[in-house]
Amino acid sequence: MNRRAFLRKPAATIAAPATAVMAPPASGNEPTDGETISRYANTRLPTEPRSTAGIGPYTGPWGQTQAAHLLRRCLFGPTRAEINTAASQTLAQVINGLLTAPVAPAPPVNVSATDTSVPQGQTWVTQAFEQAFEGARRSSLRAWWMGLLLGQSTSLVEKMTLFWHNHFVIELGDINDARYGYHYCTLLRQHALGNIKQLTENVTVAPAMLRYLNGNQSTANAPNENYGRELLELFTVGKGPLIGPGNYTTYTEADVQAAAKVLTGWRDNTTTIAGYYTASRHNTTTKQFSAAFQNATIANLGDQEYKALLNLIFAQQETAEFLCRKLYRWFVYYVIDATTETEVIQPLAQLLIASNYNVEPVLRALLSSEHFYDAVNMGCVIKSPLDFTVGTCRQLQMTFPPASNLVAQYGMWDYLNTITNVQQQLLGDPPNVAGWPAYWQTPQYYEMWINAVTLPRRNQLTDLFISTNGYTRNGANIKINPIDLVLTLPPATAADPNLLIAELANLLLPITLTTNQLTYLNDTLLPGLPDFEWTIEWQQYLAAPTNATRRAAVESKLRSLLRTMMGLAEYHLS
Repeated sequence: MNRRAFLRKPAATIAAPATAVMAPPASGNEPTDGETISRYANTRLPTEPRSTAGIGPYTGPWGQTQAAHLLRRCLFGPTRAEINTAASQTLAQVINGLLTAPVAPAPPVNVSATDTSVPQGQTWVTQAFEQAFEGARRSSLRAWWMGLLLGQSTSLVEKMTLFWHNHFVIELGDINDARYGYHYCTLLRQHALGNIKQLTENVTVAPAMLRYLNGNQSTANAPNENYGRELLELFTVGKGPLIGPGNYTTYTEADVQAAAKVLTGWRDNTTTIAGYYTASRHNTTTKQFSAAFQNATIANLGDQEYKALLNLIFAQQETAEFLCRKLYRWFVYYVIDATTETEVIQPLAQLLIASNYNVEPVLRALLSSEHFYDAVNMGCVIKSPLDFTVGTCRQLQMTFPPASNLVAQYGMWDYLNTITNVQQQLLGDPPNVAGWPAYWQTPQYYEMWINAVTLPRRNQLTDLFISTNGYTRNGANIKINPIDLVLTLPPATAADPNLLIAELANLLLPITLTTNQLTYLNDTLLPGLPDFEWTIEWQQYLAAPTNATRRAAVESKLRSLLRTMMGLAEYHLS
């Protein structure tokens, strides 16, 4: 099997006219942003089986290759030390660690002179809302979240928190209250590895969601259908085949209307930062659901009625299947062919139901499965902007300002948010309620991360970080220090140009490079020079590390090597 085949342009498109196509119009509440799609992007999904492996336990070899694959999908840019540690453990031990939640982080703090509600260095999350401070608080929240990604432990919590953010979408800019946003982030992180049904219950009456999807405006005489529709279409059962205008095999328009009535009466309290129930605003009629829900009815249950609705929804087989498909596309690949549906999705859905919608057994089974470690599923995911940006910082061991300088620290985290934003992924603000299109827009999916806007931005970022100047803000500087990186390698590896290139390639690239590529990288490190020249120069530097000339000699070569490696197509893959 040629694992590099998908890096090449399809022959049919090479001969095609050089015209771009627009993303296909989405349905329901899944608007596109009009992004122009490359003529080389998918025009249809393959139907032939990619893998015949199922969710049976993986029993093949376990080493750096498999450990790196697992951690690339579960963390934002695993470091060399994290990969080596995982490779030295058993698969079960690594999975146990990934499924262990770290201690909850301290809340974000104020670093702005604009927000006078609290001194710098103290948290604003319990202060009264003030529009004049909202911009500073929202920036603080986003920066804090970015800092958690950079400082993540070897746990799935951060990757799953982002998964749930892309699933139960809210937009910080729309809800216009950073305190609500912090409450929402805390809720997702708390339940990241827990019970999906419980998380859905909590999200349903969370103040951020009540405001974002207008649940706080829903009354007995005027039920608002926004949350009821998205609850069915995007959060639980999903769309089945269309059987009529607005009607699907999984739910109908009548079900949306009935759900909206169930959800009436809930409002958000800006003082307690919580959702609360008002009986006088609740629709007390008996709600009738369609045959998709076995013609069930829900009578008036007051503030417990929404839980009865969720019981009904989570009793549907389609809910488990829909959730497992989303998890699969997040961790494995976007193509779910008939074989994958039968051998992976359906067994995972049954496991999810059997575990009463606890996500941990499903994640354990998927990430320990023979399917996950099938070679076809390695190195096939295009990194999201967050994976690309945070992964660059973590894998190349960039040093950020310490907590003793909070203004500089938050400033750098804020800068990274501006960087991922221009790459079309901003923490806290997916483009719409459906989440980032790369996770749902068929048939392009991940290919949408790479376009004429984002690819140059990625290259500009890596060029800046590998430059001698790096990026400076608030008196602090961040950049890649290639010598410091190489000094962490075994001495024999660092002194041998070919071993050095191979070690860096194993860290940064998920696909084995060809002989020609390795030769090209060697020529980049040692243009026109024999291999022993690197050994001599490196040893001379080690003998006199404060000698500016000797340091510059090796540093310039390493910068050229890393710049070239980060410019490879493989660097954009996970």
